Amino acid sequence: MLRVNCFFKANEGEYNRALEAAIALTAKSQSHEGCRGYDVFESATRGDIFSIIETWESQELLDKHMATPEFAQYVAVIQECGTLSVEIMHKG
Repeated sequence: MLRVNCFFKANEGEYNRALEAAIALTAKSQSHEGCRGYDVFESATRGDIFSIIETWESQELLDKHMATPEFAQYVAVIQECGTLSVEIMHKG
């Protein structure tokens, strides 16, 4: 199992555009093979921050997800709107 934590901080005026892309990506990704969990969480204390938390069965299936056209499309929008950092943790 893999846990992917994506942290996003929006540029001024770009939060809503990025959040819409993250929600669209989430809706598509939840049906991808090997996806055990995929969701977007907004910060309760900061209006420019959200996280995407994912759980995947294997690196191979995560790589397959990351090779999809919708992943490229929506991640490009998110990256245009601010700073995205990704942390991947392997679970036993």
